[in-house]
Amino acid sequence: MIPRPLLENSTSSFLETRPLELYVFIDPACNDCWFLQPILRRLQIEYERYFTLRVVLRTSLPSLNLPSVRSFQEDDTYDKNHTAFPSIAIKAAEFQGKRAGLRFISKLFEYSHLKDRNVNAFSVLVEIAELVYLDIDEFIRDFASKNVHRALQIDLYMAKEMEVDSAPTFVFFNENIEDEGLKVSGLYSYEIYEQIIEELIGQTIYPETPPPLEELFKRFDTLATKEIAEIYRMTEKSAERELKKRLLQQHIERLAVQDITLWRKKV
Repeated sequence: MIPRPLLENSTSSFLETRPLELYVFIDPACNDCWFLQPILRRLQIEYERYFTLRVVLRTSLPSLNLPSVRSFQEDDTYDKNHTAFPSIAIKAAEFQGKRAGLRFISKLFEYSHLKDRNVNAFSVLVEIAELVYLDIDEFIRDFASKNVHRALQIDLYMAKEMEVDSAPTFVFFNENIEDEGLKVSGLYSYEIYEQIIEELIGQTIYPETPPPLEELFKRFDTLATKEIAEIYRMTEKSAERELKKRLLQQHIERLAVQDITLWRKKV
């Protein structure tokens, strides 16, 4: 049985309008979590009116030495590395808002899996925070705070309570507070998650019309050609043609990273 979380920041107050709660457990070091990102974004665009979303860290962290982390911030040395730093940074980013946290996660995965950057390095994490327009002073201050450490412990507690032992994992709760959650471990096609949402709601669900491309780039920092094609239900060739129009108009810019073409709003 997967119990519904009873935390002070539970999203249950939203259930009147959004009948499902969706907890997505990720690990910053997980390859499949990078591939999960386009699926999760599309679910938000098409079906967000049906669920509230919480991204939770499920990772095996070494014991955190908070005094060491605090002294790291105080002496302003940016050359330190730790396997726990990406998880700490995600929680620090989330302190600046839910969307800020999601933007940070997206860029973190991009740096780790596409650019082969060392995301265990604090200097790299600060660079990511700057790219997604976080308040850097606040980010560094929160990185060393007890509140971030507590937020991490809550995530690890939730993973344990819901018996989540791998990432990525989805846990769905419906509006019946007495029903146990539905856990889906691993990575599946987009249609599988659509089907689960429909079955839990008990009626046919209809996707929202995606916003204009300009609005999409305001919400998500970078998007791949294939991802844009799937969101707008068009071929990759058609998507690339539309993107090139905006490239010529200097509305967006193209980033070639390994075998993937990424696009972002031109600053």
